[in-house]
Amino acid sequence: MEKHISGPITKEEIQSLHAGDYVYITGTVYTARDAAHKRMYEAITEGKEPPFDLTDQIIYYLGPSPAKAGQVIGSAGPTTSSRMDKYAPLLMEHGLSGMIGKGKRSPEVLQAMQKHTCVYFAAVGGAGALLSKCIKKAEIIAYEDLGTEAIRRLEVENLPVIVVADAEGNNLYETAVDDYKRTHHFN
Repeated sequence: MEKHISGPITKEEIQSLHAGDYVYITGTVYTARDAAHKRMYEAITEGKEPPFDLTDQIIYYLGPSPAKAGQVIGSAGPTTSSRMDKYAPLLMEHGLSGMIGKGKRSPEVLQAMQKHTCVYFAAVGGAGALLSKCIKKAEIIAYEDLGTEAIRRLEVENLPVIVVADAEGNNLYETAVDDYKRTHHFN
């Protein structure tokens, strides 16, 4: 099913999203990769505030390439999500509602998603140049010393993603394989 949502996204809106839904995101999304996640995780565990309020926010696992003249941002393809798995449950506990990346997530992340009502979206890897056209504004808000891995606040318009894992525990990476086996008569 095709759906259009606005970022930030509330817990109530997340409950309407299901594994397999095609979603277009418009609004605010933040970027963060490994190094930024590590710093946010350390800040929270030390009793400090993360660099932005995580409540209802979506983090795109993205380290964009430098923007060329006239561009808002360079290529904006997703990073492998499992690299953030050790940090994601704590961020969800502090209000994170959505994550965008590529690839499978750990059982711990999937359990935390159900506990904290969070959704995991996949963006198409290899389509970074196309995805960058959906980004209308990009501003570094924290950890500028990390270069491309600095945290950015993005304003996006119709960013195309697919719900891979929903807050009810459905996981497209598992169900798609089962469906394929069933329809192609594998045992």
